[in-house]
Formats: sequence, C-alpha cells, structure tokens
Amino acid sequence: MNPVVYDAGALIAADRNARQVWADHRVRLEAGIIPVVPAPVVAQASRSPAQVQLRRLLRGCDVVALTEHAAHAAGHLLGQAGTSDIADAAVALAAADRHADVVTSDPDDIRRLLQAARSASRIIAV
Repeated sequence: MNPVVYDAGALIAADRNARQVWADHRVRLEAGIIPVVPAPVVAQASRSPAQVQLRRLLRGCDVVALTEHAAHAAGHLLGQAGTSDIADAAVALAAADRHADVVTSDPDDIRRLLQAARSASRIIAV
C-alpha cells in the first residue's frame, strides 16, 4: 500500500461520514501509513468547530505546513499547470515529493498538477 495525500474532498467526505473514506483511512492506519494533509487543505475544508468527524480524521493524519519554499514551488506549479487552486498545488507537491497517491474528489485538476510536476502519483477518487 502506497503513502497517500488527502485533498479537501477527502476531508469533506470524511466529515460527512462517508463509509468508504473511513474504511480506507482505517486500513491505511492499520498498515502503518499515516496520510498527509497539507495545511491549506485543512483551511479549505474547515468551516466550524462543530466538524467533529473532520477533526477525528485529522488526528490520524500528518498535517504539513506550507513553508515559504513550498509556497514558491506551489506558485510555480500553478503557473506550469495553468490552474489557480493553492490547496490543490500543495497536494500535488506533497504527493510528488513523497511518491504518494492522492485521495481526491477533483481528479482532473489534480491530474494536471501531477503531470506538470512530472509525478507518477496515482489518483484515488472519492
């Protein structure tokens, strides 16, 4: 099983208690795979302190900061791919850096960014 990076769609699905997302998350954790979530993705999905399921999911994840270096790399990648979603760029960069799969509800934009990053990361749709 490969490492994974979650995008906002995965977090939103977990917050809505999507059974398959939770089942896959549990399998990953039991296999010792800690999903990565870039901090901008958390900002994109977080809307209320009442999102108990979202916070529960994040307890089992490694939330990674967007450093200045990563921010410049994300901007460069957005320019190469012709897209504008910073969170998606952070996801694609995290996946490319870790040779990880991406769990997403937005496969088209993520695919464009992964191609621009020359990453062989797979996309897992939610």
